Amino acid sequence: MEFTIGGRLEVRITPADVGKRVSVRRRTDSGGAGAEFTDVVGVLTSWDSGVLSITPKSAESVHIVESSVVAGKVVPAAPARRRGPTASFRELASVTARAWQPVESEALGDWRLRAAGGFTRRANSALPLGDPGLPLGEALGRVRDWYEERGLPPYVQTATGAEGTQELLCAELERHGWRRDVSAEVRIAALAPVGDLEADVRAVRLTREPDAAWLSRYQRFSAPGPHVLRVLGSGPSVWFATVPGGTGAPHEGPDAGTAAAPAAIGRCVVDGRWAGFMAVEVDPEQRRRGLATTVMAALARRALDEGASAAWLQVEEENEGARALYDGMGFAAHHRYHHYRSA
Repeated sequence: MEFTIGGRLEVRITPADVGKRVSVRRRTDSGGAGAEFTDVVGVLTSWDSGVLSITPKSAESVHIVESSVVAGKVVPAAPARRRGPTASFRELASVTARAWQPVESEALGDWRLRAAGGFTRRANSALPLGDPGLPLGEALGRVRDWYEERGLPPYVQTATGAEGTQELLCAELERHGWRRDVSAEVRIAALAPVGDLEADVRAVRLTREPDAAWLSRYQRFSAPGPHVLRVLGSGPSVWFATVPGGTGAPHEGPDAGTAAAPAAIGRCVVDGRWAGFMAVEVDPEQRRRGLATTVMAALARRALDEGASAAWLQVEEENEGARALYDGMGFAAHHRYHHYRSA
Protein backbone atom coordinates (compact mmCIF):
# COMPACT_ATOMS: atom_id res chain seq x y z
CA MET A 1 0.00 0.00 0.00
CA GLU A 2 1.66 3.21 -1.16
CA PHE A 3 1.39 6.52 0.67
CA THR A 4 4.56 8.29 -0.45
CA ILE A 5 4.49 11.51 -2.40
CA GLY A 6 7.92 12.75 -3.34
CA GLY A 7 9.44 10.35 -0.81
CA ARG A 8 7.23 11.57 2.07
CA LEU A 9 4.39 9.97 4.00
CA GLU A 10 1.38 12.26 4.19
CA VAL A 11 -1.78 12.35 6.27
CA ARG A 12 -4.42 13.56 3.83
CA ILE A 13 -7.52 12.93 5.93
CA THR A 14 -9.25 15.15 8.47
CA PRO A 15 -12.31 14.88 10.75
CA ALA A 16 -14.30 16.22 7.79
CA ASP A 17 -13.79 12.82 6.11
CA VAL A 18 -15.93 10.94 8.65
CA GLY A 19 -18.23 8.65 6.67
CA LYS A 20 -15.71 8.07 3.87
CA ARG A 21 -13.64 4.96 3.16
CA VAL A 22 -10.02 5.58 4.12
CA SER A 23 -6.68 3.85 4.24
CA VAL A 24 -4.55 4.65 7.30
CA ARG A 25 -1.01 3.64 8.23
CA ARG A 26 -0.15 3.84 11.92
CA ARG A 27 2.97 3.30 13.98
CA THR A 28 2.74 0.39 16.42
CA ASP A 29 4.64 0.06 19.70
CA SER A 30 6.33 -3.30 19.35
CA GLY A 31 8.48 -2.83 22.40
CA GLY A 32 11.61 -3.48 20.32
CA ALA A 33 14.05 -1.47 18.27
CA GLY A 34 12.83 0.27 15.13
CA ALA A 35 9.40 1.46 14.11
CA GLU A 36 6.74 -0.96 12.89
CA PHE A 37 3.61 -0.06 10.97
CA THR A 38 0.18 -1.55 10.28
CA ASP A 39 -2.42 -0.52 7.71
CA VAL A 40 -6.19 -0.28 8.22
CA VAL A 41 -8.77 0.13 5.44
CA GLY A 42 -12.39 0.88 6.24
CA VAL A 43 -14.94 3.61 6.82
CA LEU A 44 -13.87 6.43 9.14
CA THR A 45 -16.78 6.39 11.59
CA SER A 46 -15.56 9.01 14.06
CA TRP A 47 -12.62 11.27 14.96
CA ASP A 48 -13.09 12.49 18.51
CA SER A 49 -10.71 13.57 21.29
CA GLY A 50 -7.64 12.54 19.34
CA VAL A 51 -8.91 9.03 18.47
CA LEU A 52 -9.92 7.80 15.02
CA SER A 53 -12.44 4.96 14.76
CA ILE A 54 -12.42 2.93 11.55
CA THR A 55 -14.88 0.15 10.71
CA PRO A 56 -13.52 -2.32 8.11
CA LYS A 57 -15.66 -4.83 6.23
CA SER A 58 -15.30 -7.30 9.12
CA ALA A 59 -17.28 -4.78 11.26
CA GLU A 60 -14.66 -5.06 14.02
CA SER A 61 -14.03 -1.38 14.81
CA VAL A 62 -10.41 -0.27 15.09
CA HIS A 63 -9.53 2.67 17.34
CA ILE A 64 -6.35 4.57 16.48
CA VAL A 65 -4.66 7.29 18.51
CA GLU A 66 -4.20 10.29 16.24
CA SER A 67 -0.55 10.73 17.23
CA SER A 68 0.29 7.25 15.87
CA VAL A 69 -1.00 8.01 12.37
CA VAL A 70 1.83 8.47 9.87
CA ALA A 71 -0.19 8.40 6.63
CA GLY A 72 -3.81 8.43 5.51
CA LYS A 73 -5.93 9.01 2.45
CA VAL A 74 -9.47 8.65 1.17
CA VAL A 75 -9.88 5.61 -1.12
CA PRO A 76 -12.69 4.50 -3.47
CA ALA A 77 -15.83 3.24 -1.75
CA ALA A 78 -15.42 -0.28 -3.15
CA PRO A 79 -13.10 -2.01 -5.63
CA ALA A 80 -14.50 -2.62 -9.08
CA ARG A 81 -15.73 -6.16 -9.73
CA ARG A 82 -13.86 -7.97 -12.45
CA ARG A 83 -16.38 -10.73 -13.08
CA GLY A 84 -20.01 -11.60 -12.64
CA PRO A 85 -23.03 -9.31 -12.35
CA THR A 86 -23.01 -5.82 -10.91
CA ALA A 87 -25.38 -4.89 -8.12
CA SER A 88 -25.84 -2.18 -5.54
CA PHE A 89 -26.09 -3.01 -1.87
CA ARG A 90 -29.64 -1.64 -1.76
CA GLU A 91 -30.76 -3.91 -4.61
CA LEU A 92 -29.24 -7.02 -3.05
CA ALA A 93 -30.55 -6.19 0.42
CA SER A 94 -34.08 -5.99 -0.97
CA VAL A 95 -33.75 -9.18 -3.02
CA THR A 96 -32.33 -11.22 -0.15
CA ALA A 97 -35.06 -9.95 2.19
CA ARG A 98 -37.82 -10.97 -0.22
CA ALA A 99 -36.35 -14.47 -0.37
CA TRP A 100 -36.65 -15.03 3.39
CA GLN A 101 -39.74 -13.22 4.61
CA PRO A 102 -40.99 -13.06 8.21
CA VAL A 103 -44.40 -14.07 9.47
CA GLU A 104 -44.95 -10.63 10.99
CA SER A 105 -43.44 -7.27 10.08
CA GLU A 106 -43.89 -3.62 10.94
CA ALA A 107 -42.38 -0.42 9.57
CA LEU A 108 -40.27 1.90 11.71
CA GLY A 109 -39.60 4.72 9.28
CA ASP A 110 -37.41 3.14 6.61
CA TRP A 111 -36.57 0.25 8.94
CA ARG A 112 -38.50 -3.00 8.91
CA LEU A 113 -39.12 -4.96 12.11
CA ARG A 114 -39.42 -8.68 11.33
CA ALA A 115 -40.47 -11.68 13.41
CA ALA A 116 -41.07 -15.38 12.74
CA GLY A 117 -41.25 -17.10 16.10
CA GLY A 118 -37.46 -17.07 16.49
CA PHE A 119 -36.81 -19.15 13.34
CA THR A 120 -33.47 -17.76 12.08
CA ARG A 121 -31.98 -14.34 12.81
CA ARG A 122 -32.71 -13.14 9.28
CA ALA A 123 -36.46 -13.45 9.83
CA ASN A 124 -36.26 -12.12 13.41
CA SER A 125 -34.22 -8.93 13.12
CA ALA A 126 -34.71 -5.29 12.24
CA LEU A 127 -33.64 -4.47 8.69
CA PRO A 128 -32.44 -0.83 8.51
CA LEU A 129 -32.51 0.51 4.95
CA GLY A 130 -32.74 4.22 5.62
CA ASP A 131 -33.93 6.60 8.31
CA PRO A 132 -35.99 5.14 11.18
CA GLY A 133 -37.75 8.49 11.54
CA LEU A 134 -36.50 8.84 15.13
CA PRO A 135 -33.19 9.65 16.83
CA LEU A 136 -31.14 6.45 16.80
CA GLY A 137 -31.25 5.88 20.55
CA GLU A 138 -35.03 6.18 20.56
CA ALA A 139 -35.34 3.93 17.49
CA LEU A 140 -33.23 1.24 19.15
CA GLY A 141 -35.46 1.47 22.20
CA ARG A 142 -38.48 0.82 19.97
CA VAL A 143 -36.69 -2.16 18.45
CA ARG A 144 -35.98 -3.61 21.91
CA ASP A 145 -39.59 -3.15 23.02
CA TRP A 146 -41.02 -4.68 19.83
CA TYR A 147 -38.98 -7.88 20.14
CA GLU A 148 -39.37 -8.19 23.89
CA GLU A 149 -43.16 -8.01 23.45
CA ARG A 150 -42.81 -11.13 21.31
CA GLY A 151 -40.43 -12.93 23.63
CA LEU A 152 -37.55 -12.59 21.16
CA PRO A 153 -34.02 -11.19 21.53
CA PRO A 154 -33.61 -7.80 19.81
CA TYR A 155 -31.42 -7.96 16.68
CA VAL A 156 -30.46 -5.44 14.03
CA GLN A 157 -29.08 -6.68 10.71
CA THR A 158 -26.40 -4.50 9.12
CA ALA A 159 -23.96 -4.71 6.21
CA THR A 160 -20.37 -3.68 5.50
CA GLY A 161 -17.84 -3.88 2.69
CA ALA A 162 -19.56 -2.32 -0.34
CA GLU A 163 -20.62 1.10 -1.55
CA GLY A 164 -23.64 2.28 0.42
CA THR A 165 -23.26 -0.18 3.29
CA GLN A 166 -23.66 0.61 6.96
CA GLU A 167 -20.31 0.96 8.68
CA LEU A 168 -21.46 4.15 10.40
CA LEU A 169 -24.52 2.36 11.78
CA CYS A 170 -22.34 -0.53 13.01
CA ALA A 171 -20.19 1.90 14.95
CA GLU A 172 -23.26 3.63 16.39
CA LEU A 173 -24.73 0.30 17.48
CA GLU A 174 -21.51 -0.47 19.34
CA ARG A 175 -21.64 2.92 21.04
CA HIS A 176 -25.20 2.14 22.16
CA GLY A 177 -24.08 -1.15 23.70
CA TRP A 178 -25.14 -3.55 20.93
CA ARG A 179 -22.72 -6.38 20.15
CA ARG A 180 -22.10 -8.29 16.93
CA ASP A 181 -23.37 -11.85 17.26
CA VAL A 182 -22.69 -13.46 13.88
CA SER A 183 -21.47 -12.46 10.42
CA ALA A 184 -21.77 -13.92 6.93
CA GLU A 185 -20.87 -13.07 3.34
CA VAL A 186 -23.28 -12.30 0.54
CA ARG A 187 -21.77 -13.68 -2.66
CA ILE A 188 -22.87 -13.19 -6.24
CA ALA A 189 -22.08 -14.80 -9.59
CA ALA A 190 -23.34 -15.17 -13.13
CA LEU A 191 -26.07 -17.82 -13.17
CA ALA A 192 -25.36 -19.54 -16.51
CA PRO A 193 -22.02 -21.07 -15.40
CA VAL A 194 -23.78 -22.60 -12.39
CA GLY A 195 -26.38 -24.15 -14.66
CA ASP A 196 -23.59 -25.40 -16.95
CA LEU A 197 -21.84 -27.33 -14.18
CA GLU A 198 -21.19 -30.96 -15.08
CA ALA A 199 -23.84 -32.80 -13.11
CA ASP A 200 -26.39 -35.53 -13.73
CA VAL A 201 -29.55 -33.86 -12.45
CA ARG A 202 -31.98 -36.61 -13.48
CA ALA A 203 -32.37 -37.80 -9.88
CA VAL A 204 -33.16 -34.31 -8.55
CA ARG A 205 -36.82 -33.77 -7.74
CA LEU A 206 -38.02 -30.14 -7.84
CA THR A 207 -41.16 -29.12 -5.96
CA ARG A 208 -42.89 -25.92 -4.94
CA GLU A 209 -43.18 -26.91 -1.27
CA PRO A 210 -40.91 -28.78 1.14
CA ASP A 211 -42.22 -32.22 2.03
CA ALA A 212 -41.49 -34.27 5.15
CA ALA A 213 -38.44 -35.86 3.53
CA TRP A 214 -36.93 -32.46 2.61
CA LEU A 215 -37.54 -31.13 6.12
CA SER A 216 -35.90 -34.19 7.69
CA ARG A 217 -32.59 -33.27 6.03
CA TYR A 218 -32.86 -29.54 6.78
CA GLN A 219 -30.66 -28.94 9.81
CA ARG A 220 -32.53 -25.85 11.03
CA PHE A 221 -35.85 -27.70 11.23
CA SER A 222 -36.19 -28.91 14.81
CA ALA A 223 -39.97 -28.93 15.29
CA PRO A 224 -43.00 -28.51 13.03
CA GLY A 225 -44.65 -25.13 13.07
CA PRO A 226 -46.49 -22.86 10.65
CA HIS A 227 -43.87 -20.10 11.05
CA VAL A 228 -41.12 -22.39 9.69
CA LEU A 229 -43.13 -23.36 6.62
CA ARG A 230 -44.23 -19.75 6.07
CA VAL A 231 -40.63 -18.54 5.96
CA LEU A 232 -39.41 -21.41 3.78
CA GLY A 233 -42.27 -20.91 1.34
CA SER A 234 -41.87 -17.13 1.05
CA GLY A 235 -40.54 -15.43 -2.04
CA PRO A 236 -41.60 -14.57 -5.60
CA SER A 237 -40.87 -18.02 -7.12
CA VAL A 238 -39.66 -20.71 -4.73
CA TRP A 239 -38.23 -24.13 -5.61
CA PHE A 240 -37.11 -27.02 -3.41
CA ALA A 241 -34.66 -29.65 -4.64
CA THR A 242 -34.45 -33.17 -3.23
CA VAL A 243 -31.97 -35.94 -4.08
CA PRO A 244 -33.19 -39.26 -2.62
CA GLY A 245 -30.93 -41.99 -1.33
CA GLY A 246 -29.68 -40.72 2.01
CA THR A 247 -28.19 -42.97 4.70
CA GLY A 248 -29.61 -41.25 7.78
CA ALA A 249 -32.60 -42.05 9.95
CA PRO A 250 -36.00 -42.52 8.30
CA HIS A 251 -37.95 -39.29 7.88
CA GLU A 252 -41.28 -38.58 9.48
CA GLY A 253 -44.44 -38.67 7.42
CA PRO A 254 -46.92 -41.11 5.93
CA ASP A 255 -44.07 -43.41 4.87
CA ALA A 256 -42.14 -43.08 8.13
CA GLY A 257 -39.77 -45.93 8.71
CA THR A 258 -39.54 -46.89 5.04
CA ALA A 259 -37.17 -44.27 3.59
CA ALA A 260 -34.07 -42.49 4.80
CA ALA A 261 -33.74 -38.74 4.81
CA PRO A 262 -32.64 -37.46 1.37
CA ALA A 263 -29.04 -37.54 0.23
CA ALA A 264 -29.14 -33.80 -0.48
CA ILE A 265 -31.52 -30.84 -0.56
CA GLY A 266 -31.57 -27.21 -1.63
CA ARG A 267 -33.83 -24.17 -1.98
CA CYS A 268 -33.87 -21.48 -4.65
CA VAL A 269 -35.90 -18.26 -4.95
CA VAL A 270 -36.20 -16.64 -8.38
CA ASP A 271 -36.83 -12.89 -8.25
CA GLY A 272 -36.45 -11.05 -11.56
CA ARG A 273 -32.87 -11.38 -12.74
CA TRP A 274 -31.78 -12.92 -9.44
CA ALA A 275 -31.75 -16.53 -8.24
CA GLY A 276 -30.96 -16.98 -4.55
CA PHE A 277 -29.63 -20.31 -3.25
CA MET A 278 -30.22 -21.45 0.33
CA ALA A 279 -30.38 -24.59 2.47
CA VAL A 280 -28.01 -26.63 0.30
CA GLU A 281 -27.29 -29.58 2.59
CA VAL A 282 -25.84 -33.04 2.02
CA ASP A 283 -25.98 -36.26 4.04
CA PRO A 284 -22.66 -36.26 5.98
CA GLU A 285 -21.98 -39.82 4.84
CA GLN A 286 -22.33 -38.86 1.19
CA ARG A 287 -20.24 -35.70 1.02
CA ARG A 288 -17.52 -35.20 -1.61
CA ARG A 289 -19.62 -36.97 -4.22
CA GLY A 290 -20.74 -33.83 -6.03
CA LEU A 291 -24.27 -33.82 -4.61
CA ALA A 292 -24.17 -30.13 -3.65
CA THR A 293 -23.05 -29.31 -7.19
CA THR A 294 -25.89 -31.44 -8.57
CA VAL A 295 -28.47 -29.59 -6.46
CA MET A 296 -27.09 -26.19 -7.43
CA ALA A 297 -27.04 -27.08 -11.13
CA ALA A 298 -30.61 -28.38 -11.13
CA LEU A 299 -31.94 -25.29 -9.36
CA ALA A 300 -29.89 -22.96 -11.58
CA ARG A 301 -31.29 -24.55 -14.75
CA ARG A 302 -34.83 -24.04 -13.50
CA ALA A 303 -34.04 -20.41 -12.61
CA LEU A 304 -32.54 -19.83 -16.06
CA ASP A 305 -35.78 -21.16 -17.57
CA GLU A 306 -37.63 -18.48 -15.59
CA GLY A 307 -35.42 -15.71 -16.99
CA ALA A 308 -32.89 -15.21 -14.18
CA SER A 309 -29.29 -14.37 -15.11
CA ALA A 310 -27.53 -13.65 -11.79
CA ALA A 311 -27.08 -15.70 -8.62
CA TRP A 312 -26.60 -14.88 -4.96
CA LEU A 313 -26.12 -16.84 -1.77
CA GLN A 314 -25.08 -16.31 1.83
CA VAL A 315 -22.33 -18.26 3.56
CA GLU A 316 -21.07 -17.96 7.12
CA GLU A 317 -17.42 -17.01 7.45
CA GLU A 318 -16.37 -20.18 9.30
CA ASN A 319 -17.91 -22.56 6.73
CA GLU A 320 -14.70 -23.20 4.82
CA GLY A 321 -16.06 -26.16 2.87
CA ALA A 322 -18.95 -24.16 1.44
CA ARG A 323 -16.72 -21.19 0.70
CA ALA A 324 -14.37 -23.42 -1.33
CA LEU A 325 -17.30 -24.96 -3.22
CA TYR A 326 -18.75 -21.59 -4.15
CA ASP A 327 -15.34 -20.22 -5.11
CA GLY A 328 -15.16 -22.96 -7.71
CA MET A 329 -18.56 -21.97 -9.08
CA GLY A 330 -17.48 -18.38 -9.62
CA PHE A 331 -19.15 -16.76 -6.61
CA ALA A 332 -17.33 -13.70 -5.24
CA ALA A 333 -18.02 -11.68 -2.12
CA HIS A 334 -20.20 -8.61 -2.61
CA HIS A 335 -20.60 -7.51 1.02
CA ARG A 336 -20.87 -8.91 4.53
CA TYR A 337 -23.87 -8.80 6.78
CA HIS A 338 -23.95 -8.87 10.58
CA HIS A 339 -26.49 -9.33 13.32
CA TYR A 340 -26.11 -7.05 16.32
CA ARG A 341 -27.84 -8.00 19.57
CA SER A 342 -28.85 -5.65 22.32
CA ALA A 343 -26.74 -6.18 25.43
